[in-house]
Amino acid sequence: MFRIRQITDPHLPANRRKIRRAQELLRERLGGLPASEIDELPARLSDPLRYRFRAMLFVADDLRGRMLGFALCSFAPDIGFVLLDSIVTLPKTRGGVGGGLYERVQEVSRSEAKLGLFFECLPDDPGACSSPALALENAARLRFYERFGARPIVGTAYETPLAPGDLDMPHLVYDALGRDRPLRASELRAVVAAILERKYATLCSPEYNATVLDSIDEDPVRLRPAKAPAAAPGDGRALAVPTEQIALCVNDKHDIHHVHERGYVEAPVRVKALLAGLLPTGLFRQIEVRSYDESYLRAVHDDDFVDYIETVCKAVPEGKSVYPYVFPIRNQTRPPVDGAYAAGYYCIDTFTPLNANAYLAARRAVDCTLTAADAIAAGDRFAYALVRPPGHHAERRVFGGFCYFCNGAIAAQHLRSRGTVAILDLDYHHGNGQQNIFYGRADVLTVSIHGDPKFAYPFFTGFADERGEGDGEGFNRNLCLPEQVDGAAYSAALHEALAAVVAFAPQTLIVSLGLDTGKGDPTGTWSLRAKDFFNNGKAVGALGLPTLIVQEGGYRTASLGANAKAFFNGLTAPGRELRP
Repeated sequence: MFRIRQITDPHLPANRRKIRRAQELLRERLGGLPASEIDELPARLSDPLRYRFRAMLFVADDLRGRMLGFALCSFAPDIGFVLLDSIVTLPKTRGGVGGGLYERVQEVSRSEAKLGLFFECLPDDPGACSSPALALENAARLRFYERFGARPIVGTAYETPLAPGDLDMPHLVYDALGRDRPLRASELRAVVAAILERKYATLCSPEYNATVLDSIDEDPVRLRPAKAPAAAPGDGRALAVPTEQIALCVNDKHDIHHVHERGYVEAPVRVKALLAGLLPTGLFRQIEVRSYDESYLRAVHDDDFVDYIETVCKAVPEGKSVYPYVFPIRNQTRPPVDGAYAAGYYCIDTFTPLNANAYLAARRAVDCTLTAADAIAAGDRFAYALVRPPGHHAERRVFGGFCYFCNGAIAAQHLRSRGTVAILDLDYHHGNGQQNIFYGRADVLTVSIHGDPKFAYPFFTGFADERGEGDGEGFNRNLCLPEQVDGAAYSAALHEALAAVVAFAPQTLIVSLGLDTGKGDPTGTWSLRAKDFFNNGKAVGALGLPTLIVQEGGYRTASLGANAKAFFNGLTAPGRELRP
């Protein structure tokens, strides 16, 4: 089992280690590469303007984090093609690592490259090779790529020697990525010109380049017939692999918070239902929860609020709960001294209890969320904090809606040290906690899609005209939807929300994932089904951002697992379509 992820931030310490290991493998496995080309790998990843290509590095790790191989690509957005520079795997690596890496490159190329995927491959004709053994090796390599649909381009002078007598001149290989359209001569000339002028500027003279470009005159471009049978999806060693695993952190103390009152739907069975749907997919690698200092809570919640929750929960007898029932609407400056009476001072409803385990479970949910956030900071593209109790209704100094501490906001504050953060709340109910905490700030964008507060909890917040204040004006967005919403209507709202995220251009995305938007949820009125969750996940994943998912609502246990499975399948496979 292995995972594949893209190195998106070359400056993170964990990513720097992966880049250094990739350089070591290039030196060991591709000794013919110029040393300068290997040394410049970090610069290529961080400075695309200088090299006129956007470098993309995908690394394959085993579950212990040991690098098994990598794929290095160059993307030319001005022309619309991806150039695969190399795929390198450890000697004797088994389990389809090379195939998994190539599939990942194909997946990204489908979403990025309108012209397709190109790469060079040494010739398999013994007369064009420096040794018979090399010809056999090259033939095996070409057969491997042909199984994925890639074919050498023929009828051009691309293989022309740089000097008389040169051998081992590579074919240019083309992968149409399953698109049923021929490659035009004008398109190939643009691709070849970019390769020769950007990649080989110090090797190829203008006269050589002109010879090669002038030879591209067949329209459409001709490809060599395949010598190897195509692989059917899922039939080969290289195809039946997971492309990218998600770091999964589960609140291991969630079940100590179990309120047995009738109608209390925020129950431990929710986590069991979610895991039953998710673990069999193979998409996840579970990580252990770490403990974090209470200062992380106090960075977003007022001290007196945190002190109150902790103190009262410790004082409540085992098996008992304190529910708010007195609210200080006339004099908020004088909270009651008695903890039970003061509950209404810090709460927004009458159904969220304080008990002996509420604080402990909520603190562990924070630990779980921060552990997942640190997985993102260490280089994971996706991480999922499966927590309860949830958090997005907890404001700076109030709790409610089953929420005690705002897990997503605490993670955003923590991840803010590595750049700007966007929080996208996909729960049926407004993410009032995140809005309240960041309402006056411009470094964290908060976007929430929810039921209109005219009919949906929490009723007093989440209106469309709430757009932030002071420095934060314009950095809060509320998309209020009607009581009846299907998948198509939700998709339209989601794409509007994602456009706001793209315009903000954050370094990290946090998704507050509520599955209470699903059909039949006891706390919602919408009708999203598994295929809608897949497409929503697909749209989020297509952003290409390091993404932390934090679990919020979702209370229909019969469909929780299926809907979550669909969302995460879409998230990790933005190039795929869901078949009903």
